[in-house]
Amino acid sequence: MNIDLLDAAAAGMDAQRAALDVAARNVAAAEAAGPDGEYPRMIPVFRVAESDGDARVEFAGTRSEPGRNVDILTEMIAVMNASRAYESDASVFDVGKRLAEKTIDLERL
Repeated sequence: MNIDLLDAAAAGMDAQRAALDVAARNVAAAEAAGPDGEYPRMIPVFRVAESDGDARVEFAGTRSEPGRNVDILTEMIAVMNASRAYESDASVFDVGKRLAEKTIDLERL
């Protein structure tokens, strides 16, 4: 159903926004620690939540990557990946919205 599609896309956008927040926190903490400081890289954790046969991705928190400090290049790549995934979810949401609008228009006829 259209609502399920919109819900799944919105959940995906929310999860990717959280991943962007984690990358931003990593960069801020690394900058605050300074060039000689150490700050373990936090990694976003996702899970698939199922209810009534529908599955959606949810942000489940973060975990620390042992033995690895924050690297700006790695965080920039993480930001690009999360941004692209967000854009993909936004496109799916837009398709679902247009499909719902067309369905409503057909019911008016």
